[in-house]
Amino acid sequence: MGWRDEVAGAVSRVAEEVGPSVVRVGRGRGRGGGLVVGEGRVLTNAHNLRGSEVTITFADGRSEVGTVTGTDPDGDLAVVAVDTGDRRVPTWAEGDGPGLGSPVLTVSAPPGGGVRVTLGAVSSTGRSFRGPGGRSIGGGVEHTAPLARGSSGTPLVELDGRVAGLNTHRVGDGFYLALRADSALRERVDALARGESRRRVRLGVALAPPHAARRLRAAVGLDERDGLLVRAVEEGSLASAAGIRPGDLLVAAGSTPVSRLDDLLAALDAVAAGGTLDVTVVRGAEERAISVTVAPPEGGPTVGPGGDPGASDRPDAS
Repeated sequence: MGWRDEVAGAVSRVAEEVGPSVVRVGRGRGRGGGLVVGEGRVLTNAHNLRGSEVTITFADGRSEVGTVTGTDPDGDLAVVAVDTGDRRVPTWAEGDGPGLGSPVLTVSAPPGGGVRVTLGAVSSTGRSFRGPGGRSIGGGVEHTAPLARGSSGTPLVELDGRVAGLNTHRVGDGFYLALRADSALRERVDALARGESRRRVRLGVALAPPHAARRLRAAVGLDERDGLLVRAVEEGSLASAAGIRPGDLLVAAGSTPVSRLDDLLAALDAVAAGGTLDVTVVRGAEERAISVTVAPPEGGPTVGPGGDPGASDRPDAS
């Protein structure tokens, strides 16, 4: 058997075995996709959801309304409870998943019914990108298997039919990223299925990156400083309560200088609920110390370190 016959056979097997377990998430053409990961459980990206209920449409055209059991917005994962009927649960890939150059397949449920399977190869591994809330997600698998719009949340599959990842977004012409289906992701999926949503502390600010902060300060005649410029402060947020204002330059969190968004997020993650984080800001030419009281994140317990989501290189809301 030649390699063409081998690939054709793999595509047919995956379409038959994995295809019925792939769904559309959302009404009509859907906002994204998902995968049956247990009896009555569907996994998708968190950015595909718009509330606690969502319409799930299977490849055979059957639609059911499901209820979200758990979400991890920063990890861009969510699990929905829904009647999955007799859909089989695909097997997770073992080990570290496909390596560079490995052939991979994507499986989706296009509008109108049926199954779409596309072929590509792993073009990069260990990719980091930012989730919907701005936090860094590591270990991403970049691949070239084509995905139609609305396919985020669909599975990335090895030729033997094992699920190697969960597709998230496009990163350029012909390149796509998937969350790697390693043991840590599978453990998070199990926790979300049990109703254990994952929430992290948010300061409640929109930030400009350091190069923009330097340019804006220079434009008004202020000394150049490294830091994150506060563009906006969310009403009722931790930042608002502490007195942080738009135009403030965040230069330190605790004893750690802040030059990247990840520096600030790591400092927030390290503070227990009810504790305080001392933040140093530069307001105009004056340096100030501001104490931020850390409350549990709304909608779930504080968790320590541990949309179109494609904005992978910009600081976002923190």
